[in-house]
Amino acid sequence: MKKIIIFGNSGSGKSTKAKKLCQTFNLSHLDLDTLAWLPTDPPQRKPIEDSIKEIISFINENDGWVIEGCYSDLLEIVISSSSELIFMNLPVELCLSNAKSRPWEPHKYSSKEAQDANLDMLLSWISQYPTRNDTFSKEAHEKLFKDYSGDKKMICENND
Repeated sequence: MKKIIIFGNSGSGKSTKAKKLCQTFNLSHLDLDTLAWLPTDPPQRKPIEDSIKEIISFINENDGWVIEGCYSDLLEIVISSSSELIFMNLPVELCLSNAKSRPWEPHKYSSKEAQDANLDMLLSWISQYPTRNDTFSKEAHEKLFKDYSGDKKMICENND
């Protein structure tokens, strides 16, 4: 059974790719955004131990899955359980364009208006991808990809 990890910048197409793979192969889907944050304003990360417990529970409850997100710290914990790695390494300009046209994500926002109110912050976040040095950075994602010894694929265009 397939156990796929998808990661990359915000707006790179992780969720779209995950949904297609889940439909094609009848896999369960976990978007790490749904368990990485506390319900606070401004947003704060959950303690990593709490997120890890939820991820491990998801893995134990599902034979085949896709886990997607930009959190290399969380992905490092489960990478040994995966059968495949997909790095959505699109140029920042494409990620920005994708973010501007993304459909409403009801599992993340109460309305399309609430999602759109967050767009300026998201575009700024996406733009910082190549220069950040945190768990969400291009540098962290490149290391995750380089260190993975199993089946892996890097996608650099929208049409891959």
